[in-house]
Amino acid sequence: MIKFKSTLTSLVILFLVACQHTPQTATSTAVPSLAPSAIPTLSPETSTETAVSPATQITTPPDPTVDLSGSLSFDWNDPEIYRSGLIPSARDGVDLLATAPVYSLTVNIDPEAGLVTGSQLIRYTNNESIPLDEIFLHLFPNLLGGSIEVSNLQADGQKAEWLYENSHASVMRVPLVAPLQPGTAVLLTMDFVTAVPQDVGRNYGVFAQVDNVMALAHFYPLVAVYDDNGWHTDPPVEFGDPTFTDAGFYLVNVSAPDDQVVVGSGVVAAEAENGRVHTQTLVAGPARDFYLVLSPDFAVETVTVGETTIRSYAPAAFAEGARQAAEVAASALCVFNPRLGTYPYTELDIVATPTLALGIEYPGVIAITQREYDPETPIYEGMANSVFLETTVAHEMGHQWFYNIVGNDQLLEPWLDEAMAQYITGLYYEDLYGLPAAESYRQSWDDRWSHVNYADTPIGLPVGVYDGAAYSAIIYGRGPLFVEALAAEMGQDKFTTFLQAYTNQNKWGVATTESFKTLAEATCQCQLTELFDAWVYAK
Repeated sequence: MIKFKSTLTSLVILFLVACQHTPQTATSTAVPSLAPSAIPTLSPETSTETAVSPATQITTPPDPTVDLSGSLSFDWNDPEIYRSGLIPSARDGVDLLATAPVYSLTVNIDPEAGLVTGSQLIRYTNNESIPLDEIFLHLFPNLLGGSIEVSNLQADGQKAEWLYENSHASVMRVPLVAPLQPGTAVLLTMDFVTAVPQDVGRNYGVFAQVDNVMALAHFYPLVAVYDDNGWHTDPPVEFGDPTFTDAGFYLVNVSAPDDQVVVGSGVVAAEAENGRVHTQTLVAGPARDFYLVLSPDFAVETVTVGETTIRSYAPAAFAEGARQAAEVAASALCVFNPRLGTYPYTELDIVATPTLALGIEYPGVIAITQREYDPETPIYEGMANSVFLETTVAHEMGHQWFYNIVGNDQLLEPWLDEAMAQYITGLYYEDLYGLPAAESYRQSWDDRWSHVNYADTPIGLPVGVYDGAAYSAIIYGRGPLFVEALAAEMGQDKFTTFLQAYTNQNKWGVATTESFKTLAEATCQCQLTELFDAWVYAK
């Protein structure tokens, strides 16, 4: 995620492409011509699919005692279906299928009512060395201004009870009849109904239906992370990213009215029509989450880079911005692929949404505020919105590596993804435009930090320890300056080696500050404790 800052040093706005890619014509789908949407106020392939009931007629979901995987066109345990969304060199990621969380969802979306009705199966494997007596699931809609109601919960075919916990019943605890032994799995089945808020409320409006866009971040029950510290169930604060998740696999049937353009994580494996309802089967994984967004107003611009197709969606009135976003993402892939390891998916989607953040990252999808697409209403006086758009897209592209491929606890150690995304955005400017442009972007880090008078507040604190202004200043400003200091201390060549090793060794896993430091020291054969004491650790 990238947040707005009231002062930003001017950046070079020349756009160029760093590697060979092929622009394609926009989709032939007819999209009505629209006036620009309202701008929110700033604040700090071939299978057929079984027809699903129309999304405009919300009905009781199927009985979860039935194995829904048998009614799908695809077997959710078949690794081949997930390989379709991965480039050949990344298809070893499906080896995680046996142990990672696996989700199968069938959802009906009713934009008119603001509802998502679904049935869900989750296969959760105990990868710990001790038995687990219970499982925790996040219910983020209850925390993000909407609601989610769960019913018909079963564990391995037996009726299961659950208890709501945390503020706003944002977590459900599911006691198990028998302890889940190490190396074994449990199958949870449930129905749910999610109500989507009709305004941009908490956490920048990541989960909201505004301006004819339905953004469905974290709309379904999501298994919490269990590690050496136990279950991670603390609710997020109202700024920063709200999730910390394991990489999992998703097989999702989505039905919505046929006037809606539906964009989601992963790739479309099958499509079907049933009257005025369009059904897609989406497959994704490994991935930290599954994101959906839909609007009848979306038009698309398409660019191909190597083995990845980039699709950029925005209202037709913002077609030029959608085109720029796709080109920036293409250039970001050309910069980051050789530096960090190749982007693993065959598709990447960019969507313009009414979010109050400048941009937000999801697996295989980045959401960008519509404000950056509107050339007539500058976000910051004296600077074209295209400058913000390029920086935001490049930053959110960085999160495809730091957050999704390399996971981290975004609540307890946000610097690991945000500061790293900021730093490699600097590499984007350096590789494309040269050192003067990179230095201009780097100055924005210093400007952010100056908002707290260059306080030596550690960057390695949980989100909730900072206030809103300090979070932006320290994590997005002081954070990348630390990474820059680390690169200088290690030597740039060794730091470049470290970046590649860090992304490779932590691929689809979870990194921590300590594992980051340990690998950096091993790479440079040097002691970095003094540097981490000065910048990262709590005093």
